[in-house]
Amino acid sequence: MWCRGIRGATTADANTKEDIVATTKELLREMISVNEVQEEDVACILFTTTHDLNAEFPAVAARELGLTGVPLMCGHEMDVPSSLPMCLRILILFNTEKSSDEIVHVYSKGTQGLRLHSGGKESSLEE
Repeated sequence: MWCRGIRGATTADANTKEDIVATTKELLREMISVNEVQEEDVACILFTTTHDLNAEFPAVAARELGLTGVPLMCGHEMDVPSSLPMCLRILILFNTEKSSDEIVHVYSKGTQGLRLHSGGKESSLEE
């Protein structure tokens, strides 16, 4: 069994509690679904946002989805000039028998340019 990481990124439409939670839930659900993640296999989930998203902790969304036994941590991304604004990223670390090439990373709402190829597949939530 290996500890593998699933990357995900999206953008929020507004810096409001409601939008940050809704956006996080949408991305988190997709990441968990396409990778067939079970809560008991999750080591931790890390959430980051750009500095323009600070109205709510993205981890609130995970708790509202029922992930109550998983360690969660929120932080801000580095404030790099010309970086994508209103961006939320998630890294799920979980125990799995899957190879790194079987992991599906999820990008939506204009974040596809953020992905750096490091193995695995990619999924998009584009509407």
